Amino acid sequence: MKSQRHAAIIEIISSEQINTQEALTQKLCERGFSVTQATVSRDINQLHLVKKAMPDGSYKYIVQNDMSDQKNNAKYKSIMRETIMDIRPAGNIVVIKTYTGMANAAAAAIDATAGSLAVGSIAGDDTIFIATASEDDAKIFIATIKNFSNIA
Repeated sequence: MKSQRHAAIIEIISSEQINTQEALTQKLCERGFSVTQATVSRDINQLHLVKKAMPDGSYKYIVQNDMSDQKNNAKYKSIMRETIMDIRPAGNIVVIKTYTGMANAAAAAIDATAGSLAVGSIAGDDTIFIATASEDDAKIFIATIKNFSNIA
């Protein structure tokens, strides 16, 4: 259940401007998760969510990846945005399709930003296989990569 809730949190903050734990708790309840503010607080810590200032002066939760260098972070996101065409689960394996010749670049960007969600990756010419520890981890991984790469 926790993995499903984490995947839902990633999806919610990727699609909506959520700036408080209360708002996130409400959105999770609307999706059928029975959670308290304390549970959401722990989830925020476990998912490494941070509040980011928006151009209009407001804030929203985002995933803070393992990279501390924001220049590299922007570079990796750009690589993923420009190379990844599709991402799908296959059990605990995630299959990523890229433009021809771009799988290695995308895999390097993913390896640098995926943190501990990916157990390992293999890249070919236009396909990447990512192994995760479980099917639930694969769902969280997909939500995270979609957030980084802006894939619908």
